[in-house]
Amino acid sequence: MTITRKKGPLYLQVKKIVKDRILHGVYPLGGHIPPEPQLEQEFNVSKMTVRNAIRELADEGYVEKKSGIGTIVLTNTPVTRLSKGKRFTELLVEEGHRLEKRLIGVTHDRLTPGTELHGLLGPEAVRIERLYVLDDQPYIHIVHYLAAASLSGVEPEAGEPAFESLYDLLEEQDIVLDNFRDAFSVGPASSETARLLGIAIGTPLLVRLRRTYDVDGQLVEYSIGYYQTELQHYLVSYDT
Repeated sequence: MTITRKKGPLYLQVKKIVKDRILHGVYPLGGHIPPEPQLEQEFNVSKMTVRNAIRELADEGYVEKKSGIGTIVLTNTPVTRLSKGKRFTELLVEEGHRLEKRLIGVTHDRLTPGTELHGLLGPEAVRIERLYVLDDQPYIHIVHYLAAASLSGVEPEAGEPAFESLYDLLEEQDIVLDNFRDAFSVGPASSETARLLGIAIGTPLLVRLRRTYDVDGQLVEYSIGYYQTELQHYLVSYDT
């Protein structure tokens, strides 16, 4: 796996990727992350780069480095949250699942006047298409639309591991997310969704429409997610 200096300090890129793997159960709670030489080889970076990345993760409480034992995962709960409740993906990881996010593609789309998206985001939006894989099985097909200004100067490419966390990317653009609103329905799988999820066209799926707002009440993200709930129910946790 290759990372490049054009995206910023190498150790921060390594840190982000390792943290994302912790948050999504690739490196499970109580388990070990790979030894430093293995990470050096995977990312093609120096020993100091890996050590700086691990040190920051330790400072944030995600891992603990023990002499003669290795680096152990202490928590898989993010330091910051979009809301007070636990995210759906966090609950899956707590249950012992592994969740991988695959970036299918990113495009800059001109939105058709008179459509809902045009009214919400204006004449142009960034379209990000992703596939979530749960325990090695395709689970969620999701398409995000973001206001073009949200990703100014950012040109992620399909398959880039550093782009696995959409909300981290938005925070890097100094966008403070305040709340989201979800609406649920049931709809048939399109040909593209069926292909990605490995199911028959027209299969009934849970459909989630999400609107994410910043602290000024401006819409930042509009997304459509298609969930294969026969594989795993959608989970919600409310704090009291």
